[in-house]
Amino acid sequence: MLLKQLTLTQYKNISSKTFDLDPKINCFVGDNGVGKSTVLDAIYHLALGKSYFNPIALQNIQMGQDFFVIEGRFEKDKKEEKIICSLKKGQKKIVKRNGKNYEKLADHIGLIPTVIISPSDRDLISEGSSTRRKFMDGVIGQTDTPFLRHLQEYNKILSQRNALLKYFAINQTFDSKTLEVYDDQLTERSTPIFKKRKAFMEAFIPIFKSRYQEISGQDEFVTLEYETQLDTEDHSSQLKSSIGKDRAIQHTSIGIHKDDIRFLKEDQPIKKFGSQGQQKTFLVALKLAQFDFLRSQTGGAPLLLLDDAFDKLDQKRVSQIIALVDQNDFGQIFITDTHEDRTLSALSNTKAGFKIFNL
Repeated sequence: MLLKQLTLTQYKNISSKTFDLDPKINCFVGDNGVGKSTVLDAIYHLALGKSYFNPIALQNIQMGQDFFVIEGRFEKDKKEEKIICSLKKGQKKIVKRNGKNYEKLADHIGLIPTVIISPSDRDLISEGSSTRRKFMDGVIGQTDTPFLRHLQEYNKILSQRNALLKYFAINQTFDSKTLEVYDDQLTERSTPIFKKRKAFMEAFIPIFKSRYQEISGQDEFVTLEYETQLDTEDHSSQLKSSIGKDRAIQHTSIGIHKDDIRFLKEDQPIKKFGSQGQQKTFLVALKLAQFDFLRSQTGGAPLLLLDDAFDKLDQKRVSQIIALVDQNDFGQIFITDTHEDRTLSALSNTKAGFKIFNL
């Protein structure tokens, strides 16, 4: 997959801009607030149908305007793919492929495999389990459309079950038969989701470990552990046994919506026992492992977006990443930085071609 041209219209803080892109490395340089991250976010938006940095769609329209349009001209398997993502206030977001609207966004996910490395990745360590589940599901979802559909259906049914539990509590009533209908629908979808997540983690963990060792250059034991309630007992049985608790707390306490990934160094949480440098390395390894996994599943190199990498990582790690991306198995790369001299220095030994865009 190759992004040849990118056009932004009234997207965040960019009024109108077109970029003709290098097939290997593209660097966007400028002061903070000029739109460097906006460019990367626009690429992500085209690939995944949503912003990486701001999931509230309307807030991605430039202030004082009524709409935004992002247009990308891609090349895939020697064919041109024109993707347009647009949103107008009061209307539904539209994603088009070669002039044809997608009826379901899930049908678009996976066409443009993409990985982003950003300072906000820190949330994967510092925030709750939902952030790590979104990461896991996001990787799987780029290669498995049925998984995304099962997940969307599961979350919808889960909301309905929770609403029913609240209704029971407010009206001091209970109907076990109605609850069983939702339980059956949940378990029908939770089992394939659980199996996909488990299989993914089994394949992903060795890739992650290898990347960590490669970047750190240290003989440190790091790993990931998939935590799920479905490992010990089937979902249906657990839902039955938790009815009393669920009625008391008025939401569903058991299911794949409680899954998590433990980030471990020497069998201890890296959040508590890892240095800042080790945590940064852990996150970069996680994202490069995502890159490797997507490449193995799709047969092509995903787009790689590096946002403020030079500011947030020490020079040694930056040099290691640039050395890695200089290898032939990496495809097209997009980098933002505040200092052109630093960018040129980091790329001075690269064999690949590159372009620098001053914003």
